[in-house]
Amino acid sequence: MTIVISDLRAQPQFRDAVADRVWRTWWRERGVALDEILDWVDTSLDESQIPMALVAHEGEVFAGTASVIACDLAERPQYSPWVAALWVEPEFRMRRVGHALVARAAATAFAQGAPTVYLCAREPLHGYYLRQGWTLQERDIGERRLGLFRLEARS
Repeated sequence: MTIVISDLRAQPQFRDAVADRVWRTWWRERGVALDEILDWVDTSLDESQIPMALVAHEGEVFAGTASVIACDLAERPQYSPWVAALWVEPEFRMRRVGHALVARAAATAFAQGAPTVYLCAREPLHGYYLRQGWTLQERDIGERRLGLFRLEARS
């Protein structure tokens, strides 16, 4: 079976899986309730362009997710939009699912008129994004010492 990337609005049955992975990966340890993340994911189900969530799936099997949001780094609110919350299920890793999700999220932002798209990542992931064509714009931002990446729309 082939992995497909869909807008979550077209595959809302994956809403809970998206919220669960985002919560477990980035928010649970910070004391944020799962219900807050479910509410956040629900905002990507309305008709607005941003935020929006993508879901990778193989039939009815959840494979991963990524989102396009207004801002993912409080220290850099002047930049928008952002590719955020990339997650790939362990059994789907090393199959380019993450690469496809990031590329599709960026393409979606460009199709909405964004000339530049941003993302942030910890140091161990910098090479991953550089290999995909992203440019490291800034290092060591905030207490988590994140890198800020940008990708320009192709004209």
